[in-house]
Amino acid sequence: MATMADRRLQVFLAVAKHRSFTRAAEALYMTQPAVTFQIKQLEEHFNTRLLDRGYGKVTMTPAGEIVLDYAERILGMSAEMEDQVAGLTQEPNGVVSVGLSPTIASYWLPSLLDGFKRQYPKVVPRVFVGNSEWVERRVADKELDVGLVEIESLDAGIECREVGRDELFAIVPPGHVLARHVRVRADDLVSLPFIDRDPGAAIREAAERFFREAGFPPENLDVTAELSSLSTIKHLVQQGVGFAIAARASIDKDIQSGRLVALPLEPQLYETISVLLPKDKFRSRVVTIFADFATEHLKAKGLQRDA
Repeated sequence: MATMADRRLQVFLAVAKHRSFTRAAEALYMTQPAVTFQIKQLEEHFNTRLLDRGYGKVTMTPAGEIVLDYAERILGMSAEMEDQVAGLTQEPNGVVSVGLSPTIASYWLPSLLDGFKRQYPKVVPRVFVGNSEWVERRVADKELDVGLVEIESLDAGIECREVGRDELFAIVPPGHVLARHVRVRADDLVSLPFIDRDPGAAIREAAERFFREAGFPPENLDVTAELSSLSTIKHLVQQGVGFAIAARASIDKDIQSGRLVALPLEPQLYETISVLLPKDKFRSRVVTIFADFATEHLKAKGLQRDA
């Protein structure tokens, strides 16, 4: 826990990061007047303005940039000190904020949390679900401690651990004109109604690449809907609204039950499964424990590894 002396720096760091008193207050579970009061005290301490407020945005003054640099280091070292001491005297405990893509949240999170909580009952994962781009951005901004996503991140501010690949398939209902095909190519699918994922979803980007490399611009596809909910997409496919593209892990039970038919793509298409961590941030023991556990858990799920 941070000391009371750290509180003004914590509040200042939150305002600087969010560029907003309102968003900082929400992130810290404080009222906006309380945030304003803490910033005012800090500015009075230094006898100078640290933040410029105007046109609905907050920007840093030169003095504010200096305080921000030291605040990050001071709070980081304070957290590291407490974490190192706690590591000698306490069972791992605390909160780790985790962002997951919908597929990972729906199909891998239950077994991941079950195994993790059995081993570390006092650590509380605080889970947020969004598409892979959303999770990646928040890990890079240090708003999330760990991200479990379906992309290979190239962001310079992120440590990306690739744990495997999951194959993507076209899915159709039984009785569909393509249901008996052994494999399907882009030209088999391009004229059919397509149920796409939401912008920023990893599978959407992979599907667009699949069609583009076959000579079919994604904007020319017959898109009937764009959805973030995979369960809704599968329901619409079952109802004959269109075909979709989905990862193996998310459709295994539907294939086994006969609700859907999975058609391998030609050429084969994969998504990369990765664990993301902020690169330039002090990493607490509970964050390291969760990230390492998630890495090994996902590897053990039998995801295909690159040759």
